[in-house]
This record gives sequence, C-alpha cells and structure tokens, in this order.
Amino acid sequence: MPKTIQLAHSPDADDIFMYYAIKFGWVDINDYEFENIGLDIETLNVEALKGTYDVSAISFGMYPLIKEEYALLRTAVSFGEGYGPKLIRRKEKRLKRNFKVALSGKYTTNAMLFRIYYPDARPVYMDFLEIEEAVISGEVDAGVLIHESILDFDESLEVEKEIWDIWVELAEEGLPLPLGGMALRRSLPLNRAIDIENILIEGVKVANDKKDELCAKLEADKLVRISDKMLEQYLDMYASEESVELSELQIKALDKLYQIGFEHGLWECPIKTEDYLIPKGYSELRSN
Repeated sequence: MPKTIQLAHSPDADDIFMYYAIKFGWVDINDYEFENIGLDIETLNVEALKGTYDVSAISFGMYPLIKEEYALLRTAVSFGEGYGPKLIRRKEKRLKRNFKVALSGKYTTNAMLFRIYYPDARPVYMDFLEIEEAVISGEVDAGVLIHESILDFDESLEVEKEIWDIWVELAEEGLPLPLGGMALRRSLPLNRAIDIENILIEGVKVANDKKDELCAKLEADKLVRISDKMLEQYLDMYASEESVELSELQIKALDKLYQIGFEHGLWECPIKTEDYLIPKGYSELRSN
C-alpha cells in the first residue's frame, strides 16, 4: 500500500517548477504517494507552526520557531544573489520614520529583515498579490514586493530599498540571501525522512535537467502566473541548479540569518543549520 505524504508548497512559479517533475511522474517515488497542497507562503508558515503537513515549504526566517517539530530539508531552496524582495513606494512619496508598509506575512524572511532594519515602521500584512495596488492607491505608504512581483511593477512606483542591501548590511559579509526552503515533520520515521528528501532532491534535479520541457508544460497547463522570458528569468533567480541541494555557502548564510535573529531577540538561542538537517549517515549505517 502506498505511503501517502502531504507535500505543501506555494503556487509560485519556483515552487511549482521544483515539485512538478514529481507530479508529472518523471521521478521514481518508490512506494510513496505525494498529495500536493498549494497555499501561499504565509499560510504555509502559519500551518507549519501548527504542525499541519508532513512536508512543507517555509520561509527560512521562521524556521527557529518550528525547529523542534520539523527538520530542515537540503533541497528546493531559494536564495537571492544580488537580488531579492523590494521595498517600493510611489515616486512622489517620501517616507517618514513610522511609515505604513504592506508585508506579505509576519513570518516571511523579508518581513524579519525589514522589521529589524525599520523598527519604527507600521506593518500591515496582506496577500503579496495585493501589495502593489495597496501602494498605488495610497492605502499604505510602501510595500515589500516578493516572488514574480519584483520583475514587473507599475511605472508610478520605484524602489526605496532592496532587501538584498539590508541583508548585506546586517550580515556584514557577502553571503547569498536566504529566502525559503522545505521542512519535514520529525514524527516521520527517519528512514522515510531520508527517502522523501532524496526523492525531492531528484525532483529538483530532473526539473532543471528538463527545464524547457517542464516550463512548456507548466505554461500549457496554466500552472504558473508568468510565461516566456519572464518565467525563465524568475526560475534562473529562484529555482536553478543552486536549489538542488544546500551548499556550504548557503548553510553559512542560514547560520548568519539565525545569528542575526538571535541578536535581535527573535528567538531564545542561536542555532546551527547542520544540527537541524536530516542525518545522511543513517542510511549508510543501515545498509552495512
């Protein structure tokens, strides 16, 4: 009988790209069956706090809040390299210290970094698809755009601050900007956790190997909100070969993110990423 695993991810192009090689049957999933659940990233963050799904996309910035219930996976990761979310405002607008800002969710990584850098700002939280219009209409003074929104926004708006620049200033060294990844419920047996991680790693590998074919199918089936050159550009940013498996540099960046959060009182103790990954050596020991 197949082992059914809930796999929760966002409907954004990078998540869809990284998981749908599995959905389309291009990856050997052994005797597992994956139930795909698509929800916006902040909903996924909140559900992770409740322990709702077996495997879930999360914002890296909230992981310390769930570290006892979920292990971090090494795959399906998104980092910024000289780019990332953007704080935008109307061109004629000048921001006061306590400006009202629209953020895509309390637990997102960009919100974590924003609140540290702009402690006097007044955040309101809304669906990221509504942020651009909220800024244009004057409902808020500014907003942080994420996902595909950063590639194309109204000409009446301009960038006040790149979250990438905030990250570089806070990190004080040149590291990739951690944005989002995957977490797996610790209550799953370790051998299954290793199986699932390996399947997901293979899924991201296959997605990149068959990028043109997969993108064409995603567009034809209307599974992504953007297309053509914009889709290609977005995937190059957030769902490339750098997303297959965490590198030493990416782990160093995560450690820095969690150090910054600790230093600003967001969690009680600093954490080292390596301590919260699934131990790879276990499967080797079992086979000897």
